[in-house]
Amino acid sequence: MPAIPPQPGASPAPAGPSGPLAAVPSRRTAWSEGVDRLRTAATTEPGRLRIIGAVLALLVVAFGAVTTWEMSERSAAADDVLNRSQPLSRDAADIYRSLADANTAASSGFLAGGQEPAEVIDRYERDIRTASEKLATASANSGSDPASAAAIAKLNKLLPEYTGLIERARANNRQGLPLGGAYLRYANDKMQTMLDAAEQLYKEENERLRADYDDATPYPWAAIGIGVLALGALVWAQRRNYHRTNRVFNHGMVAATTASAVVLLWLLVGHTVARAGLDDSYDHGVRSLNVLNDARIASLKARGNENMTLVSRGAETREVGDVPKDKFDLEYQSQMEQLGGAEGSKGLLGTAASLADDAAGREPVAEAIENVKDWKDRHKKARGEDDSGNYEGALKKVIGAKDQDPTDESFENVDDALENALEYEQQEFKLAAQDGRNAMTGLPVGPAVLAVLGAAAAVLGIGRRLSEYR
Repeated sequence: MPAIPPQPGASPAPAGPSGPLAAVPSRRTAWSEGVDRLRTAATTEPGRLRIIGAVLALLVVAFGAVTTWEMSERSAAADDVLNRSQPLSRDAADIYRSLADANTAASSGFLAGGQEPAEVIDRYERDIRTASEKLATASANSGSDPASAAAIAKLNKLLPEYTGLIERARANNRQGLPLGGAYLRYANDKMQTMLDAAEQLYKEENERLRADYDDATPYPWAAIGIGVLALGALVWAQRRNYHRTNRVFNHGMVAATTASAVVLLWLLVGHTVARAGLDDSYDHGVRSLNVLNDARIASLKARGNENMTLVSRGAETREVGDVPKDKFDLEYQSQMEQLGGAEGSKGLLGTAASLADDAAGREPVAEAIENVKDWKDRHKKARGEDDSGNYEGALKKVIGAKDQDPTDESFENVDDALENALEYEQQEFKLAAQDGRNAMTGLPVGPAVLAVLGAAAAVLGIGRRLSEYR
C-alpha cells in the first residue's frame, strides 16, 4: 500500500525509540558501580574471601603503622628527657647556684679585708665563668620559648653590671674606704634581681622537662585498640575457615596472628617497662634533684645574707613589730627556716630525706641536716657577739679559723653534703631514665616490619583458600 504523503501544515510524527529524541540512560558513578561489583562478589565464597583478606591486611598494616607513629613520638620524648631537657634543667640550676655562690664568695672576700684569700677569689671567678658558659648553652637551646629567652637576655645584661660593682667594691675595700660596703650592697641588690631571673629560667626548664615526661609516658591507646581489633578479626577469620573446611590451621593466617600477637605483647610489655623506668627517674631522680637544688640555693642565700649582715652593720633594717631588725639577718632566718626549719630536719631537707629511696641517698642529706643544726648554733653565738658590740668577735665567728668554730665551716659542710647528694641523685636519675628509654628500643621500627610480614601472611593464607576454587 503506498505511503500517504504528509499534508501541508501537518506536524511531523514523533521520532521512534531510535530517533533523535530517544532517552539517553544516565551514566552511573564509579562508586555505585564499585559497590555493585562488591555486593555481587560478596554473594560468592571467593569474593567474600577476597574481601576478608583485604580487610585483614588493612587492619594489620594499620596496627603496625599506628604503633610505629605513637612509639616514635614516645621514644623521641624519652630521649629528650635523658639527653636534652634534663641536662638543660641541670644547667639552669647550675646557673642559679653559681650566681648565688659567686655572691656569697664576694661577700666572704670583702669581710676578709683588703687582701682577699686566693681561694675565695678563685671560687668567685669560677662561679662567674660557670654562669657565663651555662648561659651561652641555655641561649643556644632556648628555642622559641619567650620566657626562657627573656630570662637569659636579662641575665646576660646584668651579669657584667654586677661584676663591675664587685670590682668597685673590692677597689674601695682595699683602700679601706667605707664606700666599698655601699658598692657591695648595690651589687647584692642587683644579684637578687639576677637570682629572680635565674629562678624563672630554672622553672621554665623544669616545665619543659615535665612536658617531655608527659609526652613519653602515656599509653599508646590507639595502637593497642587497633591491635586488639586486628587480632579479633584474625581469630574470627580462622574460626570461619574452620567451620567451612574443618581445617584447624591455615598457615598464613596463623603466621599473621602470631605476628600481630607479638607486636601487641611487645608494645604492652615494652611500654609498661619504659613507663615504669621513666616514672622512677622522675619520682626518685628529678623530684629529689629539684628539692636538693632548692636546698643548696637556700643555703647559699642564707650564707650570703649572713655575710651581708656584717658588711652592712645595720645600715639596712626592717620594722618587725615596731622594732627595727637587720634586713639581712631577717632574710637569713627566713632562708634557714625554708632550708631545715627550727630543728634543721624540716623544710627542704626534710623533703629531700623523705624522697631518698635508699641509705646511700639518705646519708648525705642526714649529714646536711646535722651541719645545719650546728650552723644555726654557731650563727646564734656570732649574732650575740655582734649585738654586744664586739664586731671583731662576730667576724671571727663567721669567717675565722677552724679552732674558732666559724659558721663558714658549717656552711661548707652543708654545701659539700648537698653536692654529694645531688651527684648521687643525678646518677640515679640517669640509670632509671636510660632503663626507660632502652625499653622502647626497636618499638618504632620492629612493629612496622612485623605488620608488613603479618599482612603478607594473611593475604597468602587467603590466597591458599582461593586456589581451591580454581
